[in-house]
Parts: sequence; C-alpha cells; structure tokens
Amino acid sequence: MSPSKRYLPLLLVLFLGSGCAALIYEVVWFQLLQLVIGSSALSLGVLLGTYMGGMCLGSLLLPRYVAAREHPLRVYAMIEAGIGVCGILSLFGVPIIDHIYAAVAAVAGQGAWGIVLRAVVSAVCLLPPTLLMGASLPAIARWIEDTKDVAWLGFFYGGNIAGAVFGCLFAGFYLLRVYDMPTATWVAVAINAAVALAAFRLARKASYAARADARPAAPIGSRAVYVAIAISGMCALGAEVIWTRLLSLMLGATVYTFSIILAVFLVGLGIGSAVGSQMSRSNFRARTALGLCQLLLAAGVAWSAYALADSLPNWPINPLLSKSSWFTFQLDLMRCVYVILPAALLWGASFPLALAAVASQGQDSGKLVGGVYAANTIGGIVGALGFSVIFIPWIGSQDSERLLIALSAVSAVVVFFSARSATSKLGMVGLLVSLPVIAWLMADVSEMPWMAVAYGRRMLITSNPGHALYIGEGRNSSVVVSELPDGKHYFHVSGKVEASTEPYDMRLQRMLGHLPALFHANPQSVLIVGFGAGVTAGTFVVHPTVRNITICELEPLIPPVSTQYFGRENYNVLNDPRTQIHYDDARHFILTSKDKFDIITSDPIHPWVKGTSSLYSKQYFELVKQHLNPGGVVTQWVPLYESDEATVKSELATFFDVFPNGTVWGNDINGDGYDIVLLGQAEPTHINIDAMQERLARPENARVAQSLGSVGFRSALDLLATYAGRATDLAPWLAHAEINDDLSMRLQYLAGMGLNFDRPVAIYSSMLEYRRFPGDLFSGSDAAVSSLRFGLAEPRGRQ
Repeated sequence: MSPSKRYLPLLLVLFLGSGCAALIYEVVWFQLLQLVIGSSALSLGVLLGTYMGGMCLGSLLLPRYVAAREHPLRVYAMIEAGIGVCGILSLFGVPIIDHIYAAVAAVAGQGAWGIVLRAVVSAVCLLPPTLLMGASLPAIARWIEDTKDVAWLGFFYGGNIAGAVFGCLFAGFYLLRVYDMPTATWVAVAINAAVALAAFRLARKASYAARADARPAAPIGSRAVYVAIAISGMCALGAEVIWTRLLSLMLGATVYTFSIILAVFLVGLGIGSAVGSQMSRSNFRARTALGLCQLLLAAGVAWSAYALADSLPNWPINPLLSKSSWFTFQLDLMRCVYVILPAALLWGASFPLALAAVASQGQDSGKLVGGVYAANTIGGIVGALGFSVIFIPWIGSQDSERLLIALSAVSAVVVFFSARSATSKLGMVGLLVSLPVIAWLMADVSEMPWMAVAYGRRMLITSNPGHALYIGEGRNSSVVVSELPDGKHYFHVSGKVEASTEPYDMRLQRMLGHLPALFHANPQSVLIVGFGAGVTAGTFVVHPTVRNITICELEPLIPPVSTQYFGRENYNVLNDPRTQIHYDDARHFILTSKDKFDIITSDPIHPWVKGTSSLYSKQYFELVKQHLNPGGVVTQWVPLYESDEATVKSELATFFDVFPNGTVWGNDINGDGYDIVLLGQAEPTHINIDAMQERLARPENARVAQSLGSVGFRSALDLLATYAGRATDLAPWLAHAEINDDLSMRLQYLAGMGLNFDRPVAIYSSMLEYRRFPGDLFSGSDAAVSSLRFGLAEPRGRQ
C-alpha cells in the first residue's frame, strides 16, 4: 500500500467530522436567519438556494483557483479552519445584521426590493462558509492518486453524509433541545478546529506529488452524465420537499420529525454512496449502473408515493397511546425508513457512479469531483425551489410525484443514449421494455387521503369526520375545509384543526378580538396575526371605531377559501374596505413594519409545529410591544390541549416576562380547561365593569353585543367571568418555567416532547388554584363587582 493510501481511512474519519459540523451549522444558521428574513416558502427558498449555491460555487472554484501543487491536506485544513471562523462570526454578526436589515427593509418594503434584500442578507451570511464547505470534497479528492482509486471519492462523499446524519440528530435531539444555538455553534467550531489540526499534522507526515497539468480527453458521453446527475439531484431534492411535507402531516410537524426525515434521507444517500463506490470500477460499467439506478428510481419514487397515500394512512397505529418520546421516535423512524430509504439508496449510489462514468486517466480529481458535485447541486437547487414554490402549489403533490417518476426515466434515457457499450445498449432495451411499466406507475400514483391532510396523525382516531368540502395545496400549507354530519364546518391546515364553527372554537376566536377591543378605550388600528377561518379578524368588523384592519397571513390560499366557507362567521372581513392583508411571515412583517397599532392579536398554530415557537418568544413579544400605540393591547392564544404543563408554563412565563401586567382569560368547556387567551398592556390594566356594560348597550355597538351573544356572552359580566389569573398571582406556579428565547427556541423542543399529552383540564385546574380576585383590576358598582366576584368563585360551564 502506498503512503497516501495508508492515510485514506483516517481522512475518511475527518470527513465524518466535517459533515457533522456542517449539519449543525445548517440547522443553527437556518433558524437564526429565519428570525431575520422570515420563514415563508419564499424566504426558505432564498436561504436554501444561497446555501446550496455557495456549495456549488465552492466545488467549482477551488480546482480553478487553487493550484494542484498545493498539498490537499493542507488546503483541506485551511478550509475547515475557515469554516470554524465563519461559525464564530455568525454568532456575533447575525444580531447586528438583524438590526440593519429591519431598518433597511422598512424602507425597501415587501415587493421586489424586499426579495432582493433577503437574498443579499442570505448571501452575506451564508456564501463565505458554504463556499468553503463546497470546496472541501474537491480539495481532498486531489489526494486520490489514480483513476482506479475513484471509489474512494464515493467513500469520502458517503463519509461526509454519515457525519451529517450524526450532526442532524445531535443538533435536533440534544444540542438545541438541552442547550441553545450558541452552544451548538461552539461545538461545531470545536469539531472544525479538531479536524483542521489533525489535517495539518497529517499533511506533515504524508508526502504529496502533484500531477502534471494534463488535459486528458473526457470519456464519450460525459456531458450526458452531467445532465443525468443534475436531473437526479433535482428529483432527490424535489422528492425530499414532497415527502417532508406529506410525512409531517402524519407524524406531526415537530422539529424532531424534520430531523428524523432528514437523517433517514441522508442515511440512504450515505449507504447508497458506499455501495455505488464499489460498483464504480470502470467507465462503461459505472455508466450502465448509473442508468439502471435512474431507471430503478422511477420505481423507487412510485413506491414512496404508494407508501404515503395507500399504506401508511391505513397502518392500525394510534400514536397517542404512549406518552413516551422514545416510543414515538421508534415509530416515526420506522415510518420514515419505510417511505424514504429505497429511493435515497439509489440517489446515493448515483453520485459515485457518475464520478466513475466521467473519470479519465490523468484527470485532476478536484475538477472531476467539483464538476459532478456542482451539476448535482444545481439540479438540487432547481428541484427544491421548483417543487416547493411552483409545482406543488400548481399541480399538487400527486402530479408532482408523477413528474418525479417521469424525470427519473428521462435521466435513464439520457445515460443509455450516450453510451456505446453493449451492456448499455442492453440497458436501453430494458428501458424501452419498461416504459409501459413506468406509464402504469405514474397513472397508479394515488392522491393523499383527505383525512390525512385534514387530521394528520389523529386521522385513525377521529370519529364522525364528515366529508371534505375543499382540499388545496399552497406554497406553505395544505388546506382542507370539512363538514360534519351535524353541519358544523372545520378548517384544517396541514393536518391540524385550526378553526371550526363549534361553539368552543367560535367563543375563543371571538374572545381574541372582543377582549382587546373592549379593553381599549378607542381602538382604531388592529393587526391580526394569522387569518385562519377569519373569525378573529372579522370580530373587529363590528366595532365602529376601528378604521384599519391589517392581517398578516403566511399562506395566500387561506383567506379566499375561508371567505368562501366561513364568510358569515367572519363578517366577510377579507372584502371589508378597512382590511389590508399582507402575505408574509408574521414575525418578519412586524420586524420590518413602520406602523403601530392599538391592538395586536396573535392566533398562531400550535407551538410544537417547527418554526412556530418564534411567535411565542421573548423577542417576538418585545417586537409586538414596540409596535403598540400608547394604551395598546395585545392578546395571544395558548392551547392547553396537545400540550403538557412545562410547555404551557414556558408560554406564560415568556409572555409575562415582557408584559408583567398580563392577565389570563379561559375558554373552558363545561368548566373544564381547553385553551386560554393571554392579554397584555405596557400600562397597568384597569376595567370598569359598568362602563363596559354601558358601552355594549349603546346603539352603535349593537352588532358587538350580538357577536358576543352568539357565543354565549350576554353581558360584560359574562365576558369578564372568563378571568383566570394574572402574572403576579401565577408567579409561584411559573417559578421554574423556561423562557423561550430566540437563541434557544426552547419552546419548540418542549412542545414537541409534550405533543402526545392531552391534559387541558389538569393544567387549567392547577392554574386556577392561584387565581385571586383582583380588586385593583376590576372596578364599578358594588353590585357589579359582587356579581363578578361570585361568578369567579363559582364558574359556570359553557358549551
């Protein structure tokens, strides 16, 4: 064995470390930058395109601008050290960029210049480190001595992926759950430093003789191989977008689910890469194997489509039976492997096979790897952006999966037509014979069951679900409107019931609007975070003093659908002349808005949904507070169901940390807890019961009184009787609660662990134990105060 070969296994271990650090960075940087530019499909597309584009450029530029005479191990060590420096800079630089971005974005607005600004921020933050990350594989590829060792390139690629799997799980299940983003970053920096030091030491021991700068002729049909591996990358990332979206419906869209899906996908790529490396011993055999991989991928994608639509939804499993997160992890892992692994193995094998198919004697290994990696990455960028932003909203998941099957077949055709060997010709014959099978596979792709889209992980335990009135897929969410046998309408978003015409849901949505509108002396401008069924936003339509209703909604599909099916309940708020709607991530909108409001009410989706915890963080509430006019009021929805006590305590403690005068208002069912409304003001809150009742009795407020009466609040006393406590009273109960901070996002990890808990009655009861009648909060006539005191002592149940 030559001296260089002796060190290859050790170098493979270093590549494991590189991959681990890279995935930790990716998770942390995406979370940090989503706080700046938002988490809409557009913002995520900008982030992903920049990240992958940087890696693509790095793979192309290093062989071009770093001479082959430089010791590859020394170059690799400098790259790792540079990535670590970028990691440190990100900790201190992103908060500064956040402040600059907010100021500039307020001027640039939400149009084309706003998109350009997001791209600039992403480029400044991500391009330097991703250029280096993309350069690492071509740099180390130059250590390969000759063409017969090309299999090691696939092993390095697979090793990097194996490290990425560990990094994905390490960050998602431990570092960010137990610690925070700065800690995770320092761990990744330490890994980079260790890899860089080891590579420097190895460079001193291992000699390196650069090849002569020859320009060997490329094998026949090399261009076709680059096209095929680009299509393969497009299909891989497009499929990951589709499968992540559909799997998260049935598994629950927690941070843990996304980590499992990504880890399984990467495991498949890594194993497939190792197998493909063993198969890549000659150009012709590798090319034939590459073509067969693409052909088999048509069947692999069809299998995943079948598993998602026809198999998994019918598994007789109730995931809510166990509260154990370990059991849930095993179950979710098994389901992800079942769906994702077959196709991921074939995509993983395609990369080393493509390397072998275009390799030639005397070629610069760095240029070889850089070219193939760049083609694959460019395809991945097109696939990720194309399917998430264009194809899924345009043709839906079902036809998008059919498109993936067709593209895989096209990739196989490209490879086989370019080859000249007898085996490739046999492969072409096999492809022609299999075309009817591919056509059948495309036709056989089933639509996702509406129950899975509507109820997600609860679909098998939902009784009397009724029937679907509407099913649609948007850029950010899937939407279903269903009708129960008794005529009630349910509004579903991505596997969860977000609103309904059930009395308890209607009451909650009315409370979110009427409480702040009646507490404020003269509300004129309001901001509603999240449209949903539009009932909360529509509540402000009936208040005569309101002059401006601003709504921020992430998914453009939701408002028109809600207006069609819930127009009577939401007072047709979308078409009210006072209404302005902004399609953006709520946090990003508030961060970049110059406006201030009398009322801001937030009705976000559950905190266990990945990315939602940013709408429950201390910094978000501080932003909201800054955008309140003097005397302004903010309300925030907090669910007690699908949650545990630690999660609820974190939500309340974080809100009260910003609004120390905050109060809690309960939406119960027959006296039992269900969900609550948090209400905060910068100034101390004071409520005159008689004045509120007199206000409701005025003729101009007749519609307000009617709106309250329709959900069981026939007087001001009925509404105020929902009082469930305030920050000062609950302080002992919240003594050890964790504050949800932007740099920790602790809530999404707490809530993800508490997803299978459903103890709203116990949580609400424990809160009420600390409730005391607040004499300084309520005032009025003795009769009114006594009636309210009695009502709070003996709460009546509401349907």
